[in-house]
Amino acid sequence: MKNRTSNLFQLLTLCWVLVVGYCLMFTACKDKTPQERLVADTMMIDTTEVVDTTLYGRCGDGTAMHTLELITDQGDTLCFGINNDSVSCVRGGLATGDRLAVLPGDVQDGERQARLVVNLTTLLGKWTALDKNFELQEGGVVVSNVTEPKPITEWRICNGRLVLSADTFDIYELGADSLFLENDNGIYTYKRMR
Repeated sequence: MKNRTSNLFQLLTLCWVLVVGYCLMFTACKDKTPQERLVADTMMIDTTEVVDTTLYGRCGDGTAMHTLELITDQGDTLCFGINNDSVSCVRGGLATGDRLAVLPGDVQDGERQARLVVNLTTLLGKWTALDKNFELQEGGVVVSNVTEPKPITEWRICNGRLVLSADTFDIYELGADSLFLENDNGIYTYKRMR
């Protein structure tokens, strides 16, 4: 009889712990917005998955020195301010019709600002350095030397950063003939191959 009482007590204790744990988990997400809960759930499931907030589209005719008109892939026309007071947030220049990746920033004086603009049209092409050669093509395709220790096989933009296979870089500078990528290991310099 004493053994049954002990087993029943252990079962009730286990049930109580599970109920309290569930309640704590439920209340932890209670005051969060649906977006915060989604991010929290995503982080619990897979810490490598990151939500990309970059907007993609084409540079519109309404683009000027301090204003960017972006015609999104969904067909919307969005306007962004470009602050050129310090370092430019534009990588690769702006030309009407070029494909762009725009990382939205804060609203200043009633105008949404662009935190970072990457000209994807300028980014495409063949790049070379002392130890690496690769070609960035449309659709995230990379052509590179597969005999390298870590060949680059794919590329994408995520939150304004360039992801080359498993490595992520800030685009420090992008010009017609030069590309400077930066990560925790330093700055990598590439020259465009013709």
